[in-house]
Amino acid sequence: MDIALPVLGGLGLFLYGMNLMGMGLQKAAGEKLRRLIEILTNNRLMGVIVGTLVTMVIQSSSATTVMVIGFVNAGIMTLSQAV
Repeated sequence: MDIALPVLGGLGLFLYGMNLMGMGLQKAAGEKLRRLIEILTNNRLMGVIVGTLVTMVIQSSSATTVMVIGFVNAGIMTLSQAV
């Protein structure tokens, strides 16, 4: 039981942060970023290549995953593009 409260608190902070990031991305990028992502992920192979390159550049698969989740939450990417 001692671990349940910190886990729930951490999950709550994570979800709150994802919500804030999604709103910020939507305000900052909007339609231009949506079009760019649509072009770069128009087929699965291209999406894999772009995802791999982004992960290599920022050297963190976790950061790439968080960015993609933020893009989906902001409506910049569709779920099928993210997968």
